[in-house]
Amino acid sequence: MSVYKAHFFALLKKLKAGEHFGFTRYSDGEVFVMQGKKLVLEEDHVIVGDQRHSFGYSKDDYKYFDPAEHGFVQQKLLESFSFVKKNYFVGVGCGQCTCPIREHVPWIQEHYKNGSVHATTPNLFVNANYPMFVNHYIPSFKKKKIVLVCSENADLAEMPFDIIKDFRVGKNCIVNDHSLIEEMKGWIEENNIEDHVFLFSASSLSEILIYELFKDYDQNTYIDIGTTLHYYMKLGIERNYLRAFWNNEHRGEIFQTCNW
Repeated sequence: MSVYKAHFFALLKKLKAGEHFGFTRYSDGEVFVMQGKKLVLEEDHVIVGDQRHSFGYSKDDYKYFDPAEHGFVQQKLLESFSFVKKNYFVGVGCGQCTCPIREHVPWIQEHYKNGSVHATTPNLFVNANYPMFVNHYIPSFKKKKIVLVCSENADLAEMPFDIIKDFRVGKNCIVNDHSLIEEMKGWIEENNIEDHVFLFSASSLSEILIYELFKDYDQNTYIDIGTTLHYYMKLGIERNYLRAFWNNEHRGEIFQTCNW
C-alpha cells in the first residue's frame, strides 16, 4: 500500500476508534500567506506577490490577503503550521510530486516542527483518494457527533449525516471571520463539548481554527475537509476531482496520487 493511502487509513482508524486528533492542510495558497506574499483569488485573475496570472477561481474561493494590512493572518497561520503536539497532523507538500508547492519545500522544512510522524499530504482526501473518502469517511461521520464550519451559502438540507451545530463563514473568511475563534471556544466551554468531530470547510481559516481549538480542547477531533462535501452542500464543484467523481467527467486528478 502506498504511503498516500496508508496515511488515509491511519487517520480513519483513529476516527473510528475515537482517538482524537487535528488534521490541517497547507497548499500553495497557505504557504504564500505564511511567506508574507500578497494573494488575491478572483474569478478572472490571480495575484501572487507582484505577479498577476490570467486564470481565476470560483467566487466561493475568493481571497484577498495583503500582508501590509493583514499581518495577523500571516502570524496565526505560521503559528498553526509550526505547532507541536501529539496527534496534530499537518498536510503539506513533500517535494516528490510536480505540485506548485514543490519549489517551497526548503522553506516548509525550516518552519515545520512537529516531526515526520505527524507530516502527511494535503491531498489526503482528494484526487485518487476521494472515492475512498466518500465510501469510508462519510459512513464513519454518520456515527459521530458532527460540528460543521462552512460557507454561509451552504445548504445543509441534504447532508449525508446529522449535524449537531454549524458555524458559518462569509466572503474572504481568512481575514474577516477570526471572531469564530472565541465564539467556538465559548460554545465548547459553555456546553462541555467532548467527543465531537469538527469538520472545517473554511479556506485557510480552517487551519487557524483547528490549531486554536485542538491546542485548548483536545478531547474532540478537528478535520480540514476542504471542498470534499461541496456536492452535498450545493456549492460549486469546480475542482476537477469533484467533477470527475460526481459528473463522471474525464479528469486526470481523480487518478492522481501523492508520492509522499
